[in-house]
Amino acid sequence: MFVGNLSFQTGKDELVRLLSDAGQVVDAYLPTDRQTGRPRGFAFVTFSTDTEAAEAIRRFHDRELDGRKLVVNEADARPPRRPDAFAAPRGPSAPPPPDFFSDRDRPSSGRPFKAKGSRRGLRRRKRSL
Repeated sequence: MFVGNLSFQTGKDELVRLLSDAGQVVDAYLPTDRQTGRPRGFAFVTFSTDTEAAEAIRRFHDRELDGRKLVVNEADARPPRRPDAFAAPRGPSAPPPPDFFSDRDRPSSGRPFKAKGSRRGLRRRKRSL
């Protein structure tokens, strides 16, 4: 079950104590911010039965705790993450990387494009021809 709009001062013990009025709380998880270590303002709570969770939703949705109205509802499954379009494929069946140059874009010398160096070096090479 999802519990949102928590005050940053609300702790795990206080939340479990409050929600245990509706039934037996099996687990409560309050995620914290990676950089600051502060709670993020929401929690995921697991009850022993679905009826207890439904009772908690009925009793505690829009109830005030530490000056804030709680949002209590059934937790949705997290949508699958979109694979990063620029990440390299992994595994043995990964396709080869795309060829960004077609034959008409390649230099006429027949070898792949190679950086020629600085402008000064290019001018020197042109003069030496």
